[in-house]
Amino acid sequence: MCKVHDQLRERGFHGCVSYECFGAGQKVSQLIYAGNDWRTHPSTSEEMFRVFPVVQQLQEMMVYVNQCMQLEETAPFHKQLGELYDTIRTQTLQSPEEIMSTDIAHYRTEVSGWLNRSSDAYRTQKKKRNVLLHKKGTDCIEVNFSNQDLSHESFRGRLMIAANFTYSDLRRCDFLGADVRGAKFHGANLSGALFLTLAQLNSAKGDANTIIPEHLQVPDHWLTHKERW
Repeated sequence: MCKVHDQLRERGFHGCVSYECFGAGQKVSQLIYAGNDWRTHPSTSEEMFRVFPVVQQLQEMMVYVNQCMQLEETAPFHKQLGELYDTIRTQTLQSPEEIMSTDIAHYRTEVSGWLNRSSDAYRTQKKKRNVLLHKKGTDCIEVNFSNQDLSHESFRGRLMIAANFTYSDLRRCDFLGADVRGAKFHGANLSGALFLTLAQLNSAKGDANTIIPEHLQVPDHWLTHKERW
């Protein structure tokens, strides 16, 4: 357990607060190792530390695939998404040896294809409104996007550190893998944002006026810290 976990933000460790295990820690310790942690069973520590990152990646894929399954727009291929989800879940419940031999690249390739298809179906009204966003490989660090209609856009994999999205319309945007550390979402509308995680919100800034997807929780520091924009 990190001894300064509750002080990470104040100490400037924004990368740490943006990390999320997607339930891998609990699954590894409680299911795969039947409640035996590395402190009480040090002989398993090395193996456990090799198993954890594999399970963490698989769990992350499950979260995204499950989100795709909840969309009405993906109804034509819900069956395939469900089968993919079950396949990944089964792999997370294998023996440590089998988990460590997982071909992560294979899973990522297959999952990526379905996430792309789901995102395209979900963001059917997408329009190329912002020129900067449609320059391939363009980073958006500290860019001012305030008060703009960016709904249905894709921020997938973008570096958007300290970008300003205050009071912008970000409905149905794709945030898969976007780096939003220090980004400002005060008063922005993120309802229906796709592949947005709590870890991403934790690394960003916002307030009580920010609208976020229903399955996520408003970070405490958005409500308790009076940060300058």
